[in-house]
Amino acid sequence: MAKILVADDSKTEMAFLVDAIKGTGHEIVTAVDGKDAEQKIYSDAFDLIILDVIMPNKNGFQVCRSLKRNARYKHIPVILTTSKSGDSDKFWGKKQGADEYITKPYEPMEILLAVKKYLGGA
Repeated sequence: MAKILVADDSKTEMAFLVDAIKGTGHEIVTAVDGKDAEQKIYSDAFDLIILDVIMPNKNGFQVCRSLKRNARYKHIPVILTTSKSGDSDKFWGKKQGADEYITKPYEPMEILLAVKKYLGGA
C-alpha cells in the first residue's frame, strides 16, 4: 500500500479527489494549502503527491519546485491539478518538475489512471 498526499484548499475539490482514489487501497493524507503540504511531506514518507496549483501559503508550482530541487524528495511523482489550462501554464508545471498536469474539470478516471501510472494497482 502506497501513501498519497492530496493538497487542495477547496473542500469540494479535496472531497472529489479523495473520493476518486479512495478505492485504490492506498493511504490518503490531506493538506489544506501549500505550507501544510510541505510540512507533511517533510515529516512523513509519501509515494505520490497531488497538488492543486492555486493554493494559499505556497502554490502548487512552488511546492513542486521545492521538492524536485531536493535530492531526498525529487524521486516522488507529483501530479498538479488546476483550472489553468493554457499552454504556458502546462509549460510552467513541467518546468517546475511536475510529472503530470491535469486540468479541471476532470473525470475521476483521469485521476485513477494517473495514480495507476505512478503506483500501479487499481
